[in-house]
Amino acid sequence: MRQIFARPQSLRDVPMRYCPGCHHGIIHRLIAEAIDFFDIADKTIGVAPVGCAVFASDYFNVDMIEVAHGRPPAAVTGMKRARPENIIFSYQGDGDLASIGMAETIHAANRGENVSFIFVNNATYGMTGGQMAPTTLSGQITKTTPQGRDPRSDGFPLRVCELLATLDGPVYIERVAVNNPVNIRKARYAIRKAFQMQIENRGFSLVEVLSACPTNWKMTPIEANQWIEDTMTKTFPLGVYKG
Repeated sequence: MRQIFARPQSLRDVPMRYCPGCHHGIIHRLIAEAIDFFDIADKTIGVAPVGCAVFASDYFNVDMIEVAHGRPPAAVTGMKRARPENIIFSYQGDGDLASIGMAETIHAANRGENVSFIFVNNATYGMTGGQMAPTTLSGQITKTTPQGRDPRSDGFPLRVCELLATLDGPVYIERVAVNNPVNIRKARYAIRKAFQMQIENRGFSLVEVLSACPTNWKMTPIEANQWIEDTMTKTFPLGVYKG
């Protein structure tokens, strides 16, 4: 019998430690599939920061570097400039990329650095207990907004794709989700395209992935998937923003 579906070679065969219903595992697989598709595992380097994203270094079967919170844009910039022949990707959550690392993200994008960013947006600080993040929705309840995020005191959720799309440097920016099979297929091609842009020396690419955090959202995985569809995409519409 011919095997038509298997674990990507760029993903290690080890148990994952993510919470039940978390989408990090799905996103990991899509990245690994892209690496396998282009046959670039031997020259790929991934960067993971503090947060749930830090576990990525345990799962990808490529060279990985862990850096301080918010510093992946600086790390990938330095590595790509020093080793332009390598394929460099950053794997960051919203509490990292859109908060402490936002300035570095904007300037890396504005310079058009030839790197690929995978931005996981679950609208909360996942690893540290579910505090409000820059992407927390208006009215969303978190550990630090027990009455719901109030834009009058907390500001509005930050839309990273829309913000970066105003810059001249990026060549490709898209927002996807992985809450159902149709969206997973679209996310697969978006992540593949982000790597393709780098391989072709086009410049800066970012794929934002709306991701579930059932533990901190206080939902079942099924409820979390539906919440992304019914609520989260209203604040963060899916689609191509540049490219």
